[in-house]
Amino acid sequence: MTNRLLPARRLSAAGTAAAVAAAAALSLVLSGCSGTAIAGAGPDGGTEVKTIRYQGSPNNVALLEVAEDLGYLGDVKLEWVSNTTSGPQSIQSVATEQTDIGGAFTGAVIKLIEAGAPVQAVINYYGEDKDTFTGYYVEEGSPIRSARDLIGKKIAVNTLGAHHEAVITTYLKNSGLTPEEIKQVQLVVVPPNETEVALRKKQVDVGTLGGVLQDRALAEGGIRALFTDVGVIGGPFDAGQYVLRKDFLAKNPETSRTVVTGVAKAIEWERTTPREQVIAKFEEIIAKRGRNESTEALKYWKSVGVASPGGRIQDTDFTRWEDYLKGAGVISGDLDTARLYTNDFNHLGPTAPAATAPSAGPASKG
Repeated sequence: MTNRLLPARRLSAAGTAAAVAAAAALSLVLSGCSGTAIAGAGPDGGTEVKTIRYQGSPNNVALLEVAEDLGYLGDVKLEWVSNTTSGPQSIQSVATEQTDIGGAFTGAVIKLIEAGAPVQAVINYYGEDKDTFTGYYVEEGSPIRSARDLIGKKIAVNTLGAHHEAVITTYLKNSGLTPEEIKQVQLVVVPPNETEVALRKKQVDVGTLGGVLQDRALAEGGIRALFTDVGVIGGPFDAGQYVLRKDFLAKNPETSRTVVTGVAKAIEWERTTPREQVIAKFEEIIAKRGRNESTEALKYWKSVGVASPGGRIQDTDFTRWEDYLKGAGVISGDLDTARLYTNDFNHLGPTAPAATAPSAGPASKG
């Protein structure tokens, strides 16, 4: 990845719709090129897909990968396509049939569906709590002390039009900045693994840090939080969902059920398993996949972050972002949440007992 910092450009709803339309046209060519394995009877007497294509994240272990490693996906296998640090890119890949499952910030999911993409959210896969949250950090000696001090400054984010932009915009608005003043706060795209360095080298004024990357940076010292997303939004809360295409759900109901329920079990496994065992499992998975990654930051992992039992989705996961989305021009009226998500494929249940690893796969970290 390049270290060059690119100025952020805010995406309009019209621009998103155009991008989806163009990508959808491309998908007509790409969708016929998949070598996906299939097995099992489908609802129309055909066969169901048994290999799920997905994008990973460097130096991180996705819930999907934990679910597979623990045996929760049964005869369904994962096929890693590539890595990405962009939620919007991940779910657009699903919409254009380059992958089968992807995840992003709730606002990005809404934006894609509002633009006409035939996808549906099926389970919460990340969130914020007292242990796992995103902070917006400045150097210890920085003169930045308030939202108004951010006018004319640069904030590093992992991608545009997603979680970080929504929280930053909400923080600035709640702090009394006008729309014109908010436009003067520049969002700069920086890969998460490079954000701490960019902040310390003064390439940006504020760095967005979460999870193990945040804890590693705090352990080094010399930085302080200007604000956090749980402080702005309140918490705990679920912040992003995995999506599947509607046609995939219709053609592959059993596979979809297996995958979504497997992720739900992985959430509860991470929630209830001793922290040292979870970290060991992450390290094991990264070592087995052989992508020349570092496991150094994994020792800072604290919690799964998902607030809801088994990742089940509720209306408030979407409606909490309505004001931001209206202000950004993504939606004009109230959300029709029934269009956005379904819990029909999550068979863990809202009050199901915690999942345990199958006896054939002992729980050591990966």
